Amino acid sequence: MTSPEAAREPAAEVRSRVERTFRDESGRALATVIRLLGGDFDAAEEVVADAFVAALETWPRDGIPVNPGAWITTTARNRALDRVRRGRRHAEKLVEIERGLTAAGTESIVRLGSESRLADDRLRLIFTCCHPALALDARVALTLRTVGGLTTPEVARAFLVPEATLAQRIVRAKRKIRDAGIPYRVPPDDLLPERLDGVLAVLYLVFNEGYSASSGDALVRRELCAEAIRLARLLVVLMPHATEARALLALLLLQDSRRDARTGPDGEIVLLEDQDRSRWDVAEIAEGLALVEAAFRGRPPGVPPGPYLLQAAIAACHARSADPAATPWGEIATLYGILAAVVPSPVVQLNRAVAVAMAEGPEAGLVLVEALGADGALAEYRHFHGTRADLLRRLGRRPEAAAAYARALDLAANEAERAFLTRRLAEVRVAG
Repeated sequence: MTSPEAAREPAAEVRSRVERTFRDESGRALATVIRLLGGDFDAAEEVVADAFVAALETWPRDGIPVNPGAWITTTARNRALDRVRRGRRHAEKLVEIERGLTAAGTESIVRLGSESRLADDRLRLIFTCCHPALALDARVALTLRTVGGLTTPEVARAFLVPEATLAQRIVRAKRKIRDAGIPYRVPPDDLLPERLDGVLAVLYLVFNEGYSASSGDALVRRELCAEAIRLARLLVVLMPHATEARALLALLLLQDSRRDARTGPDGEIVLLEDQDRSRWDVAEIAEGLALVEAAFRGRPPGVPPGPYLLQAAIAACHARSADPAATPWGEIATLYGILAAVVPSPVVQLNRAVAVAMAEGPEAGLVLVEALGADGALAEYRHFHGTRADLLRRLGRRPEAAAAYARALDLAANEAERAFLTRRLAEVRVAG
Protein backbone atom coordinates (compact mmCIF):
# COMPACT_ATOMS: atom_id res chain seq x y z
CA MET A 1 0.00 0.00 0.00
CA THR A 2 1.36 3.42 -0.97
CA SER A 3 0.62 6.95 0.08
CA PRO A 4 -1.12 9.08 -2.61
CA GLU A 5 0.75 12.12 -1.39
CA ALA A 6 4.04 10.29 -1.69
CA ALA A 7 3.30 9.56 -5.34
CA ARG A 8 3.60 13.27 -6.07
CA GLU A 9 6.95 13.61 -4.34
CA PRO A 10 9.90 14.50 -6.60
CA ALA A 11 12.42 11.87 -7.63
CA ALA A 12 15.06 13.41 -5.34
CA GLU A 13 12.81 12.90 -2.31
CA VAL A 14 12.14 9.30 -3.33
CA ARG A 15 15.86 8.63 -3.69
CA SER A 16 16.47 10.17 -0.25
CA ARG A 17 13.76 7.95 1.25
CA VAL A 18 15.26 4.87 -0.40
CA GLU A 19 18.67 5.75 1.06
CA ARG A 20 17.21 6.19 4.56
CA THR A 21 15.31 2.93 4.20
CA PHE A 22 18.52 1.16 3.20
CA ARG A 23 20.26 2.36 6.37
CA ASP A 24 17.33 1.54 8.64
CA GLU A 25 15.87 -1.60 7.08
CA SER A 26 18.42 -3.40 4.91
CA GLY A 27 19.66 -5.41 7.88
CA ARG A 28 16.11 -6.55 8.61
CA ALA A 29 15.57 -7.65 5.02
CA LEU A 30 18.97 -9.29 4.78
CA ALA A 31 18.40 -11.28 7.97
CA THR A 32 15.21 -12.75 6.55
CA VAL A 33 16.60 -13.48 3.10
CA ILE A 34 19.77 -15.15 4.41
CA ARG A 35 17.59 -17.62 6.27
CA LEU A 36 15.48 -18.31 3.18
CA LEU A 37 18.61 -18.88 1.08
CA GLY A 38 20.20 -21.27 3.54
CA GLY A 39 22.82 -18.88 4.91
CA ASP A 40 24.14 -17.65 1.55
CA PHE A 41 25.26 -14.08 2.35
CA ASP A 42 26.29 -13.15 -1.19
CA ALA A 43 23.06 -14.33 -2.80
CA ALA A 44 21.03 -12.63 -0.08
CA GLU A 45 22.83 -9.32 -0.60
CA GLU A 46 22.13 -9.53 -4.33
CA VAL A 47 18.44 -10.13 -3.68
CA VAL A 48 18.16 -7.25 -1.20
CA ALA A 49 20.03 -4.95 -3.59
CA ASP A 50 17.56 -5.92 -6.31
CA ALA A 51 14.69 -4.96 -4.01
CA PHE A 52 16.17 -1.48 -3.53
CA VAL A 53 16.67 -1.12 -7.28
CA ALA A 54 13.01 -2.03 -7.68
CA ALA A 55 12.12 0.67 -5.14
CA LEU A 56 14.00 3.28 -7.14
CA GLU A 57 12.09 2.19 -10.24
CA THR A 58 8.57 1.84 -8.83
CA TRP A 59 8.25 4.32 -5.95
CA PRO A 60 8.50 7.43 -8.17
CA ARG A 61 5.62 5.99 -10.25
CA ASP A 62 3.46 4.31 -7.59
CA GLY A 63 4.33 6.38 -4.54
CA ILE A 64 6.32 5.65 -1.42
CA PRO A 65 4.76 2.76 0.55
CA VAL A 66 3.21 3.47 3.92
CA ASN A 67 5.74 1.02 5.39
CA PRO A 68 8.85 1.21 3.18
CA GLY A 69 10.79 -1.31 5.25
CA ALA A 70 8.08 -3.95 4.97
CA TRP A 71 7.87 -3.30 1.21
CA ILE A 72 11.59 -3.84 0.81
CA THR A 73 11.65 -7.00 2.92
CA THR A 74 8.58 -8.46 1.23
CA THR A 75 10.00 -7.72 -2.23
CA ALA A 76 13.36 -9.22 -1.29
CA ARG A 77 11.67 -12.24 0.27
CA ASN A 78 9.60 -12.88 -2.85
CA ARG A 79 12.67 -12.60 -5.07
CA ALA A 80 14.54 -14.99 -2.78
CA LEU A 81 11.66 -17.41 -3.05
CA ASP A 82 11.79 -17.14 -6.85
CA ARG A 83 15.49 -17.95 -6.71
CA VAL A 84 14.80 -21.01 -4.56
CA ARG A 85 12.10 -22.15 -6.99
CA ARG A 86 14.62 -21.99 -9.82
CA GLY A 87 17.09 -24.16 -7.96
CA ARG A 88 16.08 -27.79 -8.30
CA ARG A 89 18.43 -28.92 -5.57
CA HIS A 90 16.52 -26.73 -3.11
CA ALA A 91 13.18 -28.45 -3.70
CA GLU A 92 12.85 -29.68 -0.13
CA LYS A 93 13.71 -26.24 1.23
CA LEU A 94 11.05 -24.75 -1.04
CA VAL A 95 8.37 -27.04 0.36
CA GLU A 96 9.33 -26.04 3.89
CA ILE A 97 9.28 -22.31 3.08
CA GLU A 98 5.98 -22.40 1.18
CA ARG A 99 4.32 -24.45 3.93
CA GLY A 100 5.19 -21.74 6.41
CA LEU A 101 3.99 -18.94 4.13
CA THR A 102 0.79 -20.32 2.60
CA ALA A 103 -1.40 -19.80 5.64
CA ALA A 104 -0.07 -16.37 6.41
CA GLY A 105 -2.17 -14.36 3.95
CA THR A 106 -1.33 -11.08 2.34
CA GLU A 107 -1.21 -9.02 5.55
CA SER A 108 0.98 -11.57 7.27
CA ILE A 109 3.35 -11.52 4.33
CA VAL A 110 3.73 -7.77 4.70
CA ARG A 111 4.40 -8.29 8.40
CA LEU A 112 6.79 -11.16 7.52
CA GLY A 113 4.68 -13.78 9.24
CA SER A 114 5.34 -12.67 12.83
CA GLU A 115 7.49 -10.33 14.85
CA SER A 116 9.02 -13.28 16.66
CA ARG A 117 10.28 -14.78 13.39
CA LEU A 118 11.66 -11.40 12.40
CA ALA A 119 13.44 -11.08 15.73
CA ASP A 120 14.85 -14.59 15.36
CA ASP A 121 16.22 -13.70 11.92
CA ARG A 122 17.95 -10.55 13.15
CA LEU A 123 19.43 -12.36 16.14
CA ARG A 124 20.73 -15.07 13.80
CA LEU A 125 22.41 -12.42 11.68
CA ILE A 126 24.02 -10.63 14.64
CA PHE A 127 25.38 -13.82 16.18
CA THR A 128 26.63 -15.11 12.84
CA CYS A 129 28.46 -11.86 12.06
CA CYS A 130 30.04 -11.91 15.54
CA HIS A 131 31.03 -15.59 15.53
CA PRO A 132 34.31 -16.16 17.40
CA ALA A 133 35.76 -18.07 14.44
CA LEU A 134 35.98 -14.76 12.58
CA ALA A 135 38.78 -12.28 13.14
CA LEU A 136 37.70 -9.35 15.29
CA ASP A 137 38.18 -6.74 12.55
CA ALA A 138 36.10 -8.92 10.23
CA ARG A 139 33.33 -9.23 12.83
CA VAL A 140 33.18 -5.46 13.18
CA ALA A 141 33.14 -4.85 9.43
CA LEU A 142 30.55 -7.55 8.71
CA THR A 143 28.28 -6.40 11.55
CA LEU A 144 28.28 -2.78 10.40
CA ARG A 145 27.82 -3.80 6.77
CA THR A 146 25.01 -6.34 7.17
CA VAL A 147 23.24 -5.60 10.46
CA GLY A 148 23.93 -1.87 10.51
CA GLY A 149 23.19 -1.21 6.86
CA LEU A 150 26.34 0.87 6.31
CA THR A 151 27.85 0.73 2.86
CA THR A 152 31.35 -0.61 2.38
CA PRO A 153 32.76 2.89 1.68
CA GLU A 154 31.08 4.21 4.86
CA VAL A 155 32.64 1.51 7.04
CA ALA A 156 36.02 2.02 5.39
CA ARG A 157 35.89 5.78 6.02
CA ALA A 158 34.81 5.27 9.62
CA PHE A 159 37.83 3.07 10.38
CA LEU A 160 40.21 5.01 8.14
CA VAL A 161 41.17 2.02 6.02
CA PRO A 162 41.19 1.78 2.21
CA GLU A 163 37.87 0.67 0.76
CA ALA A 164 39.56 -2.30 -0.94
CA THR A 165 41.00 -3.46 2.39
CA LEU A 166 37.62 -3.25 4.08
CA ALA A 167 35.93 -5.04 1.20
CA GLN A 168 38.46 -7.87 1.46
CA ARG A 169 37.75 -8.24 5.18
CA ILE A 170 34.07 -8.67 4.41
CA VAL A 171 34.74 -11.11 1.57
CA ARG A 172 37.03 -13.20 3.80
CA ALA A 173 34.47 -13.19 6.61
CA LYS A 174 31.67 -14.42 4.35
CA ARG A 175 33.98 -17.06 2.86
CA LYS A 176 34.89 -18.22 6.37
CA ILE A 177 31.23 -18.50 7.30
CA ARG A 178 30.59 -20.62 4.21
CA ASP A 179 33.71 -22.79 4.27
CA ALA A 180 33.70 -23.42 8.02
CA GLY A 181 29.99 -24.21 8.00
CA ILE A 182 29.26 -21.60 10.66
CA PRO A 183 25.56 -22.11 11.41
CA TYR A 184 23.12 -19.28 10.80
CA ARG A 185 21.42 -19.47 14.16
CA VAL A 186 21.13 -18.13 17.65
CA PRO A 187 23.53 -20.19 19.80
CA PRO A 188 22.06 -22.90 22.04
CA ASP A 189 21.50 -21.99 25.68
CA ASP A 190 24.77 -23.49 26.88
CA LEU A 191 26.79 -21.30 24.47
CA LEU A 192 24.66 -18.18 24.61
CA PRO A 193 26.40 -16.34 27.49
CA GLU A 194 29.89 -16.53 26.00
CA ARG A 195 28.60 -15.77 22.49
CA LEU A 196 26.58 -12.80 23.73
CA ASP A 197 29.75 -11.48 25.33
CA GLY A 198 31.36 -11.52 21.90
CA VAL A 199 28.49 -9.57 20.34
CA LEU A 200 28.60 -6.98 23.12
CA ALA A 201 32.38 -6.67 22.74
CA VAL A 202 32.01 -5.91 19.01
CA LEU A 203 29.42 -3.20 19.68
CA TYR A 204 31.56 -1.69 22.44
CA LEU A 205 34.60 -1.69 20.15
CA VAL A 206 32.63 0.14 17.47
CA PHE A 207 31.48 2.73 20.01
CA ASN A 208 34.92 3.22 21.53
CA GLU A 209 36.50 3.78 18.14
CA GLY A 210 33.91 6.46 17.55
CA TYR A 211 34.06 7.96 21.04
CA SER A 212 37.83 8.21 21.26
CA ALA A 213 39.21 7.70 17.79
CA SER A 214 42.58 5.99 17.77
CA SER A 215 43.71 7.96 14.72
CA GLY A 216 42.61 10.72 12.39
CA ASP A 217 41.93 14.40 12.93
CA ALA A 218 38.79 14.33 15.09
CA LEU A 219 38.55 13.03 18.65
CA VAL A 220 34.98 11.82 18.11
CA ARG A 221 33.50 10.07 15.08
CA ARG A 222 29.82 10.58 15.72
CA GLU A 223 28.59 8.21 13.03
CA LEU A 224 30.28 5.24 14.73
CA CYS A 225 28.92 6.19 18.16
CA ALA A 226 25.43 6.54 16.73
CA GLU A 227 25.67 3.23 14.90
CA ALA A 228 26.85 1.36 18.00
CA ILE A 229 23.99 2.82 20.04
CA ARG A 230 21.49 1.89 17.33
CA LEU A 231 22.75 -1.70 17.23
CA ALA A 232 22.76 -1.89 21.04
CA ARG A 233 19.14 -0.73 21.06
CA LEU A 234 18.30 -3.43 18.54
CA LEU A 235 19.95 -6.08 20.70
CA VAL A 236 17.97 -4.94 23.77
CA VAL A 237 14.73 -5.17 21.78
CA LEU A 238 15.62 -8.64 20.52
CA MET A 239 16.92 -9.89 23.90
CA PRO A 240 14.95 -7.93 26.52
CA HIS A 241 16.00 -10.23 29.36
CA ALA A 242 19.74 -9.98 28.68
CA THR A 243 20.93 -7.79 31.56
CA GLU A 244 24.36 -7.09 30.10
CA ALA A 245 22.83 -6.00 26.77
CA ARG A 246 20.73 -3.45 28.63
CA ALA A 247 23.77 -2.43 30.66
CA LEU A 248 25.85 -1.90 27.53
CA LEU A 249 23.18 0.35 26.04
CA ALA A 250 23.12 2.32 29.29
CA LEU A 251 26.90 2.66 29.24
CA LEU A 252 26.96 3.88 25.65
CA LEU A 253 24.22 6.42 26.26
CA LEU A 254 25.84 7.80 29.41
CA GLN A 255 29.21 8.13 27.72
CA ASP A 256 27.73 9.59 24.57
CA SER A 257 25.82 12.18 26.63
CA ARG A 258 29.14 13.99 27.21
CA ARG A 259 30.09 14.01 23.53
CA ASP A 260 29.46 17.70 22.73
CA ALA A 261 31.33 18.90 25.82
CA ARG A 262 34.45 16.82 25.20
CA THR A 263 35.91 19.16 22.60
CA GLY A 264 36.21 22.94 22.34
CA PRO A 265 35.36 25.23 19.41
CA ASP A 266 38.53 24.29 17.54
CA GLY A 267 38.27 20.57 18.25
CA GLU A 268 40.64 20.68 21.20
CA ILE A 269 40.19 18.16 24.03
CA VAL A 270 38.32 19.35 27.12
CA LEU A 271 39.00 17.15 30.16
CA LEU A 272 36.10 15.79 32.21
CA GLU A 273 36.65 18.14 35.13
CA ASP A 274 36.68 21.15 32.78
CA GLN A 275 33.62 20.28 30.71
CA ASP A 276 30.56 22.52 30.58
CA ARG A 277 28.04 20.09 32.01
CA SER A 278 25.13 22.12 30.70
CA ARG A 279 26.16 20.74 27.32
CA TRP A 280 25.67 17.14 28.42
CA ASP A 281 22.67 15.48 26.79
CA VAL A 282 20.04 15.26 29.55
CA ALA A 283 17.78 12.94 27.54
CA GLU A 284 20.55 10.38 27.06
CA ILE A 285 21.47 10.68 30.73
CA ALA A 286 17.88 10.09 31.86
CA GLU A 287 17.52 7.06 29.59
CA GLY A 288 20.90 5.69 30.60
CA LEU A 289 20.25 6.04 34.33
CA ALA A 290 16.87 4.34 33.96
CA LEU A 291 18.52 1.46 32.10
CA VAL A 292 21.19 1.10 34.81
CA GLU A 293 18.53 0.85 37.50
CA ALA A 294 16.50 -1.62 35.43
CA ALA A 295 19.60 -3.74 34.79
CA PHE A 296 20.42 -3.94 38.50
CA ARG A 297 16.83 -4.88 39.30
CA GLY A 298 16.75 -7.44 36.49
CA ARG A 299 19.75 -9.45 37.65
CA PRO A 300 18.92 -13.00 38.73
CA PRO A 301 19.19 -13.40 42.53
CA GLY A 302 22.74 -14.06 43.66
CA VAL A 303 24.29 -13.19 40.29
CA PRO A 304 26.94 -10.46 40.61
CA PRO A 305 26.88 -7.52 38.21
CA GLY A 306 28.65 -8.08 34.92
CA PRO A 307 31.39 -5.90 33.45
CA TYR A 308 29.10 -3.68 31.39
CA LEU A 309 26.78 -3.07 34.31
CA LEU A 310 29.73 -2.12 36.50
CA GLN A 311 31.03 0.27 33.85
CA ALA A 312 27.54 1.71 33.43
CA ALA A 313 27.36 2.25 37.19
CA ILE A 314 30.66 4.15 37.01
CA ALA A 315 29.34 6.29 34.15
CA ALA A 316 26.18 6.91 36.20
CA CYS A 317 28.29 8.32 39.04
CA HIS A 318 29.61 10.97 36.65
CA ALA A 319 26.19 11.60 35.10
CA ARG A 320 24.59 12.28 38.48
CA SER A 321 27.26 14.81 39.46
CA ALA A 322 26.13 18.37 38.78
CA ASP A 323 29.71 19.63 39.05
CA PRO A 324 33.15 18.01 39.24
CA ALA A 325 33.48 18.57 42.99
CA ALA A 326 30.38 16.42 43.58
CA THR A 327 31.84 13.39 41.78
CA PRO A 328 31.95 10.39 44.19
CA TRP A 329 35.50 9.33 43.35
CA GLY A 330 35.71 6.93 46.27
CA GLU A 331 32.66 5.04 45.01
CA ILE A 332 34.09 5.04 41.50
CA ALA A 333 37.40 3.62 42.76
CA THR A 334 35.48 0.87 44.58
CA LEU A 335 33.51 0.01 41.44
CA TYR A 336 36.73 -0.18 39.42
CA GLY A 337 38.15 -2.52 42.05
CA ILE A 338 35.14 -4.81 41.64
CA LEU A 339 35.43 -4.57 37.86
CA ALA A 340 39.11 -5.52 38.03
CA ALA A 341 38.13 -8.68 39.90
CA VAL A 342 35.52 -9.54 37.26
CA VAL A 343 37.69 -8.63 34.26
CA PRO A 344 41.37 -8.68 35.28
CA SER A 345 42.96 -6.01 33.12
CA PRO A 346 45.80 -3.53 33.55
CA VAL A 347 43.66 -0.92 31.76
CA VAL A 348 40.91 -1.31 34.37
CA GLN A 349 43.55 -1.04 37.08
CA LEU A 350 44.84 2.13 35.44
CA ASN A 351 41.35 3.62 35.55
CA ARG A 352 41.09 2.65 39.20
CA ALA A 353 44.40 4.41 39.85
CA VAL A 354 42.98 7.60 38.32
CA ALA A 355 39.91 7.37 40.57
CA VAL A 356 42.13 6.79 43.62
CA ALA A 357 44.21 9.82 42.66
CA MET A 358 41.07 11.94 42.49
CA ALA A 359 39.78 10.60 45.79
CA GLU A 360 43.00 10.44 47.82
CA GLY A 361 45.48 12.64 45.97
CA PRO A 362 47.99 12.26 43.11
CA GLU A 363 50.62 10.57 45.28
CA ALA A 364 48.29 7.65 46.07
CA GLY A 365 47.37 7.33 42.40
CA LEU A 366 50.98 7.48 41.23
CA VAL A 367 51.96 4.61 43.53
CA LEU A 368 49.40 2.42 41.78
CA VAL A 369 50.40 3.63 38.31
CA GLU A 370 54.10 2.95 38.92
CA ALA A 371 53.25 -0.55 40.12
CA LEU A 372 51.27 -1.15 36.93
CA GLY A 373 54.23 -0.03 34.83
CA ALA A 374 56.65 -2.41 36.50
CA ASP A 375 55.92 -5.42 34.28
CA GLY A 376 55.81 -3.47 31.03
CA ALA A 377 52.29 -4.61 30.10
CA LEU A 378 51.25 -1.02 29.39
CA ALA A 379 54.54 0.13 27.87
CA GLU A 380 52.91 0.79 24.47
CA TYR A 381 49.64 2.16 25.85
CA ARG A 382 49.50 5.90 25.32
CA HIS A 383 46.97 6.50 28.10
CA PHE A 384 49.30 4.90 30.65
CA HIS A 385 52.02 7.41 29.88
CA GLY A 386 49.53 10.28 29.69
CA THR A 387 48.09 9.36 33.09
CA ARG A 388 51.52 9.03 34.65
CA ALA A 389 52.54 12.37 33.15
CA ASP A 390 49.49 14.12 34.58
CA LEU A 391 50.08 12.77 38.08
CA LEU A 392 53.74 13.77 37.96
CA ARG A 393 52.72 17.25 36.76
CA ARG A 394 50.27 17.61 39.64
CA LEU A 395 53.04 16.62 42.05
CA GLY A 396 55.38 19.24 40.60
CA ARG A 397 57.82 16.69 39.19
CA ARG A 398 58.12 18.54 35.88
CA PRO A 399 61.13 16.87 34.19
CA GLU A 400 59.66 13.41 34.78
CA ALA A 401 56.26 14.64 33.61
CA ALA A 402 57.84 16.01 30.43
CA ALA A 403 59.46 12.66 29.66
CA ALA A 404 56.15 10.86 30.20
CA TYR A 405 54.23 13.34 28.04
CA ALA A 406 56.83 12.92 25.29
CA ARG A 407 56.39 9.15 25.39
CA ALA A 408 52.60 9.47 25.22
CA LEU A 409 52.99 11.82 22.27
CA ASP A 410 55.16 9.28 20.47
CA LEU A 411 52.36 6.71 20.79
CA ALA A 412 49.38 8.95 19.93
CA ALA A 413 48.02 8.91 16.37
CA ASN A 414 44.88 10.98 16.90
CA GLU A 415 45.54 14.63 16.02
CA ALA A 416 43.33 16.04 18.80
CA GLU A 417 45.20 13.95 21.37
CA ARG A 418 48.54 14.94 19.91
CA ALA A 419 47.62 18.62 20.12
CA PHE A 420 46.60 18.23 23.77
CA LEU A 421 49.76 16.34 24.70
CA THR A 422 51.92 18.86 22.84
CA ARG A 423 50.39 21.70 24.86
CA ARG A 424 50.92 19.88 28.14
CA LEU A 425 54.48 18.99 27.23
CA ALA A 426 55.24 22.62 26.46
CA GLU A 427 53.68 23.73 29.77
CA VAL A 428 55.79 21.43 31.94
CA ARG A 429 58.96 22.23 30.01
CA VAL A 430 58.44 25.97 30.48
CA ALA A 431 57.56 25.56 34.14
CA GLY A 432 60.48 23.19 34.68
